[in-house]
Amino acid sequence: MANNLLEQKFAHTLDNDLIKEISEKGILKNFKKDDIIIDINQTLNYIPLLLTGDIKIIREDNEGNELLIYFLEAGDTCTMSLTCCLGTTKSKIRAVAEKDSTLILIPVQNMQKWFHNNESWRNFILQSYQIRFDEMLEAIDSLAFLKMDERLYKYLKNLAMVDETKTISIKHQEIAEDLNTSRVVISRLLKKLENENKIRLGRNKIVVI
Repeated sequence: MANNLLEQKFAHTLDNDLIKEISEKGILKNFKKDDIIIDINQTLNYIPLLLTGDIKIIREDNEGNELLIYFLEAGDTCTMSLTCCLGTTKSKIRAVAEKDSTLILIPVQNMQKWFHNNESWRNFILQSYQIRFDEMLEAIDSLAFLKMDERLYKYLKNLAMVDETKTISIKHQEIAEDLNTSRVVISRLLKKLENENKIRLGRNKIVVI
């Protein structure tokens, strides 16, 4: 199963010998929606490759307030966990399953060896760093320059893109937690977006138009 999923998601980026080795060395794990995959201050002995599902990467301040940084889709890895593994530091992020997800966990020693010995792995890791760096810059720009209604609409469009559907099943409280604001504010802004014909609201569902 692992080898088939790896070939489906990584054949265009990793060479066949490496895919076979990842299948042999990696640990296949399944997570349910809302499961914590990596937690803040966790010591990481592996890096995750996402085979199916979606994961959201979250930062937390000293008061426990959470802020969504970016989403991971099938075929991605979490570069923040890569950094922690390479630097042998504890995790600074929380990775939560946005939906039921399957991952293969690669031991740190293999990840480091492949980085030096395998060009396709090295290119994949460097490209992943660039993508995540761009997404973090985008998140910073949103915080600095966008009003909350613009941030909300951008969040909904990104979520729809990740889920590959225009209909998002989500509660107002979940959105509020991801955007570090109150449910009341989110409900008011969702109604505003609906009045602007950008979305349609249903019971725990939002259609992005």
